[in-house]
Amino acid sequence: MEVLWAATGELTAREVQESLADRELATTTVLTVLGRLERKQLVVRTRDGRAHHYRPTASREDHVAELMNDALDGAPDRGAALARFLGSIPSEERRKLRDLLD
Repeated sequence: MEVLWAATGELTAREVQESLADRELATTTVLTVLGRLERKQLVVRTRDGRAHHYRPTASREDHVAELMNDALDGAPDRGAALARFLGSIPSEERRKLRDLLD
């Protein structure tokens, strides 16, 4: 996902693989992971001739926000979970949250 989020547009599986060259992944491994991400609706695949192009369905920030909502949905007391979260983040981030709420 990091490679796709960093891209300015769609990428082929080969381009994803080349971006991860330091990890020496097989093409089949990259295709398997991209297929799983597609099934989880985290990426969209489009066909262009013989190649498929992949792009994220949401930005990294949207994805993180969704994960945070999912975590809160699993808490029996959302208020308590939010209070614990706010108590655990640096004061600068709490100030930023206050600014966003205002």
